[in-house]
Amino acid sequence: MAKIPRNFRLLEELEKGEKGIGDGSCSYGLEDGDDIMMSNWNGTIIGPGHTVHENRIYSLKIHCGTTYPDDPPTVHFVSRVNLPFVNQTNGKVEQAKLNVLTKWNRESSIETVLVSIRREMAAFNNRKLPQPPEGSVF
Repeated sequence: MAKIPRNFRLLEELEKGEKGIGDGSCSYGLEDGDDIMMSNWNGTIIGPGHTVHENRIYSLKIHCGTTYPDDPPTVHFVSRVNLPFVNQTNGKVEQAKLNVLTKWNRESSIETVLVSIRREMAAFNNRKLPQPPEGSVF
């Protein structure tokens, strides 16, 4: 099977993100519409219900390097959050601690990362973790 070039792949993801495909709990788009390399993205996760994250909106920064989608993007929370896979100093999602990043493959996407993070927020061990005040940032 032919390997889809990076920019074609990111164009597909941009189109999907702009259409809001999915249940609306996660969204993403380019940080700057003039970024011809499509490297820097913003993401949003709405906290899952029946957890300490309910009714919270989390902002993230996503960077797709030159080797994306062969390699995963780097993800940083802008909104302060207490999760075991997020560095509490700078908000970086630690690749080695999040399954979707450690098991990354070319079929994975920005959307799969955001949906996986949201799923982790609702996981038994994370759903009741004490959280920083709403609105605080890294």
